Amino acid sequence: MSEIPRGVAPSILSANFARLGDDVQLLLDAGARTIHFDVMDGHFVPPITIGADVAKAIAPAVHAAGAILDVHLMVERPERHVEAFVEAGADRILCQVEATPNIAFAVKAIREAGRSPGVVINPGTPVEAVTDLVDDVDVVLCMTVNPGWGGQRFLPGSPAKIARLKALVGDRAVIEVDGGVDAGTVGACARAGAEIFVAGSAIYGAADPVAAFREISEAALYG
Repeated sequence: MSEIPRGVAPSILSANFARLGDDVQLLLDAGARTIHFDVMDGHFVPPITIGADVAKAIAPAVHAAGAILDVHLMVERPERHVEAFVEAGADRILCQVEATPNIAFAVKAIREAGRSPGVVINPGTPVEAVTDLVDDVDVVLCMTVNPGWGGQRFLPGSPAKIARLKALVGDRAVIEVDGGVDAGTVGACARAGAEIFVAGSAIYGAADPVAAFREISEAALYG
């Protein structure tokens, strides 16, 4: 899995959508090698966000920078949307284990389309939910807030859960975390075994997003 970029992944959920292309490019120029793209359908989670057309619009800039587009499907029956996001240029597609009875089918469809599959577990979902999936995915994302809204506070029990997930996953998949990640929380996630750190409001809500990205990246390395 050496091809999987580690480090901080800015989440465009917190970007300014009136200047989305510029906000994405700003962090690509700062060194981000993963751009995180949250898709919400108003069913699996209450909000509705963005879809494949927006992914298609930003994918060329992401790829031109040598970065990847990390699409997180917070939608019911994510297997129905894999094809659209593959065509839009997604490099990794992450599906919630709670969102479908066919999670293994979704993972298989992503892999067969030549993209990197991942699965996601919510705070209330035990790490054992990925036991039968871990050999078929590249990434397991552990939500460190309840999904649906940016800007939430990091759940304090998350590092212990990440450590349990790391013990289960070992080196078979990379652990990603998402929710409340900032310079004060990222170090604990890294020490527990996470290697990809999604940060949205802590970057795009800062007065200087580039400085915030670099501060979080440094904290991930040095705690």
